[in-house]
Amino acid sequence: MANQNGAVCRLCRREGMKLYLKGAKCVSNCTFDKRSGLLPGQHGLARRRKASDYGIQLRAKQRARRLYGVLERQFAHYFERAERAEGVTGTVLLQQLERRLDNIVYRLGFAASRREARQLVSHRHFTVNGRTVNIASAQLRPGDVVEVREKSRKILPIENAQGLVSGGRSVPEWLELDAANLRARMVRLPERIEMEQAVDEQLIVEYYSR
Repeated sequence: MANQNGAVCRLCRREGMKLYLKGAKCVSNCTFDKRSGLLPGQHGLARRRKASDYGIQLRAKQRARRLYGVLERQFAHYFERAERAEGVTGTVLLQQLERRLDNIVYRLGFAASRREARQLVSHRHFTVNGRTVNIASAQLRPGDVVEVREKSRKILPIENAQGLVSGGRSVPEWLELDAANLRARMVRLPERIEMEQAVDEQLIVEYYSR
């Protein structure tokens, strides 16, 4: 599991965009809004140098890795599998990341952020096809059913996250949510338009193909 210890707001500043790593706090009390355009660290006011092609590709890879909360070696493994699979490599890579259990928990509105989703999964608050799963990187397939465990339905993080969904955060169409029973089914693989728009998968492919 990918653990990001310490402050995470600096990661948003490094990538030049909000990564929403802290859930609701990224909306109500975000330091990125106050220090937008500044790099993290004591030299944050320094002028940004023009990035090379390699630097642009690296930033695209790092942005995707941090958005999904994946470690370097694991991300490279996802790319290797996507390269061997049928279809467009970049799209297959993103589908693998979207099919992670922690991402699906986040997409369904059972967690305020992917970081929180990983923690909830590791604490055994969810079942997949009736079996408790505590591996955040578990890959779901069309037809799989995710459900909040009965004894976990009243815990505060899940109740708070549901408020975000009812307040406007939408559930993608490739997931079928039964909000009343806190249960959902993956109906199909996500299409590119339904996945993270902040990720430039072509640059990631170029990074690993250099």
